[in-house]
Amino acid sequence: MSEIEKMDLRSANLVDERIERMRELFPEVFSEGGIDFDKLKLELGDEVDDGDERYAFTWPGKRDAIRQSQTVSTATLRPCLEKSRGRDGDDGSFDSDNLYIEGDNLEVMKSLLRGYFGKVKVIFTDPPYNTGHDFVYKDTFEESIDSYKMTAGIEGQANAGTDGRYHSNWLSMMYPRLKLARELLSDDGVIFICIDDKEHCNLQKLCDEIFGDNNRVATIIWQHSIQPKGYLSGFSVHHNEILMYQKSGNYELQAMERTEEDNKAYSNPDNDPKGPWRSGDVRNALYRPNLIYDLITPSGKVIKPCANGWRWSRETMAEKIATGEIIFVDDETRIVRKIYLSSLEGRAPETIWFGKEVGTTRSAMTEIKEFFGDSVFDTPKPTSLIEHALQLVSGSDYIVLDLFSGSASTAEAVMKTNVKDAGSRRYIMIQLNEATSDNSRAKKMGYESIPSIGEERIRRAGNIIKAELEESNRQLKLGEEPKQLPDIGFRVFKLDESGIRKSEEGQLLIDRVKPDRSDLDLIFEMMLKWGLELTYPVEKDEICNYPVYSVAYDELICCMKPGLTVDVLEGIAARGPRRVFLLDSVIDDTVKLNALQIFKRVEERTQVKIDLRTV
Repeated sequence: MSEIEKMDLRSANLVDERIERMRELFPEVFSEGGIDFDKLKLELGDEVDDGDERYAFTWPGKRDAIRQSQTVSTATLRPCLEKSRGRDGDDGSFDSDNLYIEGDNLEVMKSLLRGYFGKVKVIFTDPPYNTGHDFVYKDTFEESIDSYKMTAGIEGQANAGTDGRYHSNWLSMMYPRLKLARELLSDDGVIFICIDDKEHCNLQKLCDEIFGDNNRVATIIWQHSIQPKGYLSGFSVHHNEILMYQKSGNYELQAMERTEEDNKAYSNPDNDPKGPWRSGDVRNALYRPNLIYDLITPSGKVIKPCANGWRWSRETMAEKIATGEIIFVDDETRIVRKIYLSSLEGRAPETIWFGKEVGTTRSAMTEIKEFFGDSVFDTPKPTSLIEHALQLVSGSDYIVLDLFSGSASTAEAVMKTNVKDAGSRRYIMIQLNEATSDNSRAKKMGYESIPSIGEERIRRAGNIIKAELEESNRQLKLGEEPKQLPDIGFRVFKLDESGIRKSEEGQLLIDRVKPDRSDLDLIFEMMLKWGLELTYPVEKDEICNYPVYSVAYDELICCMKPGLTVDVLEGIAARGPRRVFLLDSVIDDTVKLNALQIFKRVEERTQVKIDLRTV
């Protein structure tokens, strides 16, 4: 008898997928023994560097770091309904499109690969700066979830500067996480990574390798401090760097909005019908001998060219003079080009972000104190900084990821940005379930972990947004439309081992589901492994009086209870799902045979594949 296909409980295998893509491009280099690299070199021609010496960025442990990004995971994400909040602010509801995930970001991103590959447009993240006091993730090739549970409870774990592999340890931690982050980015996506001088140059080399140095958009200097330090032990450091990389050339840099300050140089002294303008240069910045020529004014005067030549050809210059874009002033001894304000769509963003405009560490701490009444988190980022970064991204309907979410400033920034432009951006926050220190203010106030701080911050920020919108809508002017409340909720998930027990050799398991797992635990694990997004709706339903779960309006139908009959299977098939999951413990051989036959008939009739799986 044919068997129903078993569910693959592993995360996506990036190596296998790349090999398949390579097989499509170079089928001739594959043989029974694997890849024939000599033949591959021939196919690549002059692009192969066979020299012994080449530029490379390496460190002790890099090979293991690469392997960490390639190893698959059997971990899952379990829903926490009691911690979640609905999109309208109702605690305990589970209908938000935002995600807050408690767990090691390396394992979490592996779990998200199938469902979110290439779907994240913006990543803004603030990783540990390797100051010697930051928590550093200790990755191993042992059972990843056991390792995660062990390290998550360690307080104040540090990467001591006396360690001989001080920089190497940090790079080995960052490499696999950025590698997976790139896989989650969309082709038009962009990543912002905050860092200080200690690891800036290493992080840039790392990102140049992972994203490509040609995809480095900018190195931004953020003035995080305005007040000078009160000691003279060295320079008063007032900045951090923000590295900005695009996934590919498809990223579109959004121009910044112009302010009154930006426009103060524009006026209209000659009542030009095209509006305000400012004078621009007509000289060429580079030497262009073919653009060196005498210019004749309307009255016949001759203006000699500058040393490099004019900016345009003789013909183009004549056209611009005829349209009035170029004029002669000071008794026709000087030539001026008009740059019209109306021709400018915005202004180019700068690589220096001043604290008075985008916020500082002090203003970020003030935000925390306003929410909690005390400093419950040491290194927050100001929400205005992240809002400023989001302004550089086109569109208003996309996913924002923060893989080191900390106090969840990014989540608040996304909600605030949605309020401003009525956008529908969604966020995914990932934060290690790290315990707060015993002597910390957070612990004394009842916050046992960093996620408990982040989740509470989002709740309080959402409450403020909701209250402000309600007040604003009560004071509408005639003809004004009320503003809609953005999604202020979030679904909480926590990283854990698979809910499916492994069969030992020679052991027969009647029920492979672990006893502490609910139906929803198992359904969301199947959604992850099938590549469905975690925000798809999951609804209880009945088919022929048999209870089922419908995911994304019958994209997936799950059968978890005993009593499955042929009539139920026929009813499921009639609804035309793309995927059907049958828990192995609730089906016998007869049901299996009927399921295979029923869904095969449907496929033959509709020519649509129904993916039937069990565990």
